Amino acid sequence: MADATNELMLEQFRQIRTILGVHGQKLDELLHRVSTLEIGVAGLRRDHAADADARAHLQARVDRMQGQIDRINRRLEIDDPQP
Repeated sequence: MADATNELMLEQFRQIRTILGVHGQKLDELLHRVSTLEIGVAGLRRDHAADADARAHLQARVDRMQGQIDRINRRLEIDDPQP
């Protein structure tokens, strides 16, 4: 009787070990997928920062050009009607 009980317990432990192994593999896969997502998000943030930097440089250029146009208009005594 004790041998049958021990065999039953060993079989249950084997099944538990198998299930834990499957869960471990799934967990590894999920961790890999999360890491991939984190890398993707970091790339998007980097792209967003680069776009913001480019917009800031373009705005600075537009501001300089507007100043130059204003100076030209003053020198030529051109009134630019403001909307």
